Amino acid sequence: MRFLPVSLTVLLVELADLDETLALFASLQANPVDGIEDMVPAARTLMIRFRPEKLTAEKLAGAIATRDLSARIEPSDKCVEIPVRYDGEDLADVAELTGLSVEDVIRRHTESKFTVAFCGFAPGFGYLVGGDPALQVPRRQSPRTKIPAGSVALAGAFSGVYPQASPGGWQIIGTTPEKMWDLSRDPPALFQPGYRVRFIDLSKSSTTVSAGTAKGSVEPPAQSADALALKVLTAPMPALFQDLGRFGQTGQGVSASGALDLGALKAANRVVGNPVDFACLEITLGGFSFEVNGRAVLGITGAPCPISVRDASGRMQTAETYQPISLEPGDVVTLGHAPKGMRSYLAMRGGFAVKPVLGSASTDTLAIVGPDTVSTGTVLTIQTETKGLAPVSLTEAPAFEHPASGETVTLDVIMGPRSDWFTEAGIATLSGQLWTMTPQSNRVGIRLSGDAPLERKDKAELPSEGTATGAIQVPHSGQPVLFLADHPLTGGYPVIGTVAEYHLDLAGQIPVNAKICFRPVTAFADIKPAKV
Repeated sequence: MRFLPVSLTVLLVELADLDETLALFASLQANPVDGIEDMVPAARTLMIRFRPEKLTAEKLAGAIATRDLSARIEPSDKCVEIPVRYDGEDLADVAELTGLSVEDVIRRHTESKFTVAFCGFAPGFGYLVGGDPALQVPRRQSPRTKIPAGSVALAGAFSGVYPQASPGGWQIIGTTPEKMWDLSRDPPALFQPGYRVRFIDLSKSSTTVSAGTAKGSVEPPAQSADALALKVLTAPMPALFQDLGRFGQTGQGVSASGALDLGALKAANRVVGNPVDFACLEITLGGFSFEVNGRAVLGITGAPCPISVRDASGRMQTAETYQPISLEPGDVVTLGHAPKGMRSYLAMRGGFAVKPVLGSASTDTLAIVGPDTVSTGTVLTIQTETKGLAPVSLTEAPAFEHPASGETVTLDVIMGPRSDWFTEAGIATLSGQLWTMTPQSNRVGIRLSGDAPLERKDKAELPSEGTATGAIQVPHSGQPVLFLADHPLTGGYPVIGTVAEYHLDLAGQIPVNAKICFRPVTAFADIKPAKV
């Protein structure tokens, strides 16, 4: 058992194999350690998030080191049958890689008895084990930018089904019309850890495909004609509902998501007297405007965009961020382009009447989970109940100076968990040069470009393992990706380091073409268990 640092609040436990991983996961579920917040099992690792006020990484490692890993998890009696059209574009390549005929690949896949080991990568994506060893093939050297939903694929010892269109590097051997992720089901994920799975060749079967829709969100609550509401007039980029995040859903492959600048979201709520966990609108690059139909109190924080308010008579006034703004019926509010930063947060006193999805009002742009995006013409109801509200705050201020395009931002980095996959030159390159944020960046991650790529020791494949927000993942190109809130739950490329939690809000405000200087604040070393 090996203990690897991920961040100041996340530890990665590396084990001998999947059986040991699942045994440790089951042990910690049955007899939990006080202070553990979340766990993500993967091929041979268990990623654990903990509360630093209750645990240190060393004490957590000590509490884990003596666990019995000999127990084996019994599979569920639930068996899911997946009808497949074996028409995948990599089917011939898989046959060549395995030395089998196409017919033998299909036969061995349908005769295999699979079990869902764990879920990750995307909501509803189950990693299936128990397949024929002859079907073990590597990932594609060049991952595809978009794999269709329902693609049945192989990678290493695993088989799986892509629940929605997404990038990926697995070998596609077929497609299924089954809906792997459907919020109208309970639970939404068709695959649950422990379920048994059989694949059925549709060309030789009369299997009926179940009906269902792969909905990504739910309908908003009905609006009454006299409800307090705002109507969106312009939204150059759709705004997103965000709150503190979606927790407790990792078993279905759903990550936390949430506001990229949590401090600004909390401040926006305090400005208008809301509880800090109320949903706000996350607005990217300004340009957003709306009209309100009644008296309301508005708060805008985050990127320092100029704010103008035009009343029903046409008179124009300006307003400030981080201050409560009183609105009257017919007022039109416009957010200009922020000269610094990327994201602003808009709160209304009383909060928005938005229905949570899986316990949160956050919109996860990668997983397509959460409320619908907010665009031009959208009408949003504002709740007018005063219960639980506090006085407005007049003392809020930004937590940091927002960076502008072209400026350099320094981010502290915790080295690990896979720093040892890189050469000394590669590790030196991480902090020894500036990295430019490219226009391909989004809420999933900041795609970076540097003069020199990060050099790895070899081209070995890393079994999929849990990834944390702030992880600096390095694909084969050597140009890193800094994961933000909507990142996949698991990943298959090594993480050289992770941005410290206290700099994540700053990372969420870095604009395109800004420069990033990574500053390691810890050296990579295995964590030594402490006595508990």
